[in-house]
Amino acid sequence: MWFGKKGKLAPWFIGPFEILERVGIVAYRLALPPSLSEAYNVFHVSMLRKYHPDPSHVLQYEPLDLRTDISFKEMPVQILDRRVKQLRNKEIALVKVLWQYHGLEEATWESEDDVRALYPHLF
Repeated sequence: MWFGKKGKLAPWFIGPFEILERVGIVAYRLALPPSLSEAYNVFHVSMLRKYHPDPSHVLQYEPLDLRTDISFKEMPVQILDRRVKQLRNKEIALVKVLWQYHGLEEATWESEDDVRALYPHLF
């Protein structure tokens, strides 16, 4: 299992990553993200491919208001949907919450009671 995925649908290549230095004749040291800290960062040239710039790869971001302990508070922006989950003996009201600094695909289902208690301004 390489880079957290396995099977037929695993990607052949991941990246792009910055080349930090040339190590020997046919090896390069790459700047890998912290999520790949367990992988060795020197690769043979046959394992690398040239990156062709694509404007869709550029990420847009909003600046975060960081606290002194380098954290920030997730704030809900909007409730997108509601549903009731039926368990054996009770029903649980759920709401789909859109969070600040996240897209629609990252909205999460949360308990309506919890959201109402923490963020009454949404209701």
